[in-house]
Amino acid sequence: QVQLVESGGGLVQAGGSLRLSCVGSGRSLGTYVLAWFRQAPDNEREFVASISWRGTSTLYADSVRGRFTISRDNAKSTAYLQMNSLKHEDTAVYYCAAGTRGIIATPSRVGDYEHWGQGTQVTVSS
Repeated sequence: QVQLVESGGGLVQAGGSLRLSCVGSGRSLGTYVLAWFRQAPDNEREFVASISWRGTSTLYADSVRGRFTISRDNAKSTAYLQMNSLKHEDTAVYYCAAGTRGIIATPSRVGDYEHWGQGTQVTVSS
């Protein structure tokens, strides 16, 4: 079993940047596919980005491509989400997720991930 803890959220002005971190414990994250999802009030949880277990492949939602960067450090059992040029519509609770490796290197569905953090709030003021 792996536990995930996110950090780095907060309040930022539009155009600003934040870096989210996700630390895994209980079991190394090195063998898991990792992803970030987000959920705004009254909305479903949506995919943001994913990264393969070796970090060689990444996938991004159209809404964040070119502004967000997902990365990982397996030695530290940590995943990151660098968010630049933030927009008001990026406001949401951001969740880190870990999933067992499968055929797809960078899955994007909620159901592909077995382990979830508690989330960290990101608020972008316009």
